[in-house]
Amino acid sequence: MYSWKSFFRLIGDTRPSKAKLGIALGLSLISTIGGLVVPLLTRDLVDGFSLQSITPLSVILMVLAFVAQAVSGAVSIYLLNHVGQTVVSRLRDRLWSKLLSLSLPYYNEHRTGDTISRMTNDTAVVRGLISEHISGFVNGVISAIGAIVILLFMDWKMTLITFVAVPLCVAVIAPVGRRLYLISKDTQDETASFTTTLNQALSEIRLVKSSNGERVEYENGQKGITKLLKLGIAEGKMQAIISPLTMFVIMLILVVIIGYGGMRVTQGQMTAGSLVAFILYLFQIIFPVTQVTQFFTQLQKAKGATQRIIETLEAEEEDIHTGEELTRLNEPIVLEELSFSYPGSDEATLERISFRVEPGKVTAIVGPSGGGKTTLFSLVERFYQPTSGVMKLGGTEVSRYSLRSWRGRIGYVSQESPLIAGSIRDNVLYGLERQVTEDELNEALRMAYADIFIRDFPDGMETQVGERGVKLSGGQRQRIAIARAILRNPDLLMLDEATSSLDSKSEAIVQEALSNLMKGRTTLVIAHRLSTVVDADQILFIEKGRITGRGTHAQLYEVHDLYREFADHQLKVRA
Repeated sequence: MYSWKSFFRLIGDTRPSKAKLGIALGLSLISTIGGLVVPLLTRDLVDGFSLQSITPLSVILMVLAFVAQAVSGAVSIYLLNHVGQTVVSRLRDRLWSKLLSLSLPYYNEHRTGDTISRMTNDTAVVRGLISEHISGFVNGVISAIGAIVILLFMDWKMTLITFVAVPLCVAVIAPVGRRLYLISKDTQDETASFTTTLNQALSEIRLVKSSNGERVEYENGQKGITKLLKLGIAEGKMQAIISPLTMFVIMLILVVIIGYGGMRVTQGQMTAGSLVAFILYLFQIIFPVTQVTQFFTQLQKAKGATQRIIETLEAEEEDIHTGEELTRLNEPIVLEELSFSYPGSDEATLERISFRVEPGKVTAIVGPSGGGKTTLFSLVERFYQPTSGVMKLGGTEVSRYSLRSWRGRIGYVSQESPLIAGSIRDNVLYGLERQVTEDELNEALRMAYADIFIRDFPDGMETQVGERGVKLSGGQRQRIAIARAILRNPDLLMLDEATSSLDSKSEAIVQEALSNLMKGRTTLVIAHRLSTVVDADQILFIEKGRITGRGTHAQLYEVHDLYREFADHQLKVRA
């Protein structure tokens, strides 16, 4: 359960400047006091209005009051905005660090758009509360209390008449305000969902267009737009009730006060200047009440945003630094009775997997789709923790080594070979912490056969690859990924169907590049095409989460029926 305490603790963790907050609130107090002085000076001017009554002192006091109110108010608003921007910046920094530290299971359970919304929309709500509404709340409370005190001293009878309308106003507006809060909260949630829809469609725009999915995605987006429209209209209805009602109450109070006050002025019970001052103070009560209402509405929004932010900050994250430092991965990797089930699933994806990967040898993993091959790779990279069983390096459990050093010794080339938006150079050097010379870079590109196509680009290695590398072909992306892996100089190489999506010409080039990369390295290969792994030192056949066969190509061909079927079909077709 999240409370106001959670909200204020979250803000406190960003260490906002107490000095700036103090100065800003102090200046707000000065601005409010200046505003309270003005009606009294106005009263004196109205009551004794003549050229003789306007003394230099009264003019100076009036000017000083206006200047003090304007200057202190301006500086206060600036300081509160500065504090608010600083708080949201530190909060976003903390969230960004957290999001990069979260484990893969978190992203399996949470949509990308919702996660992005935590970073943008929810933190913006918190910033708005601090930079825009706190000042209005403090000023409003001080102004209202000060005005009420002064009015009671000026004319307590008229003041009590004024307050008769306040309970009526609160009784009508409060339920509307609560409804408005619920609508605002639903709008935040729907905005996050709409962001997810947009992100999903635009990030996979090639799939959308190649599948003629424009209509489907348009309809998905239109649903979000329609829901936001309905919520916006509902919010407009509430505003349509609040605004006229508030104006009606204000006008009613003014009519009553002007009528009753005018009668008292004609009877000599009140001066005209006092009536003017009374009306000015009345406005200093009415408008602050609106500011205070807005503050509490925003505070409710901030509470909801805080809940989602705290849920993200409290999510389990990877500790990549704790553990022993692994400098070389040059011993056998041993998996003993390894089982794994995805959270919420009753069915095991992998069940009692055991095998041994010898240093410098090639182990191939083959089998039908959905058998658990990619999940096995994820366990080796320690993206997930096994449900049971253990993985060892030599005789030491790999959990004793830090994630950072373990993954630092692994080179991974996947089927998709994802790239970041940027230049070819940026992508080849991505994630490397050591300095790389131009000679090393050129040698890696040569070994990956990437220099062949890079030379054809006018900008060479500074060529922009586009979002997710869309400006390059599949074979070109693969060769950049291989060059990146070469520069990492990994002890363990993991190839996840690295050539399965390529044409025969690109596959031949990439296969040569992979051969350069595999020399002398411990290698794990997932392959659908048996022709790429028939020479592997060890082949594991996995189906339905279990290893049903192991050995060389020749051994499996003799004893494993399904492997023989795979081999006969693929190798004869390719022949």
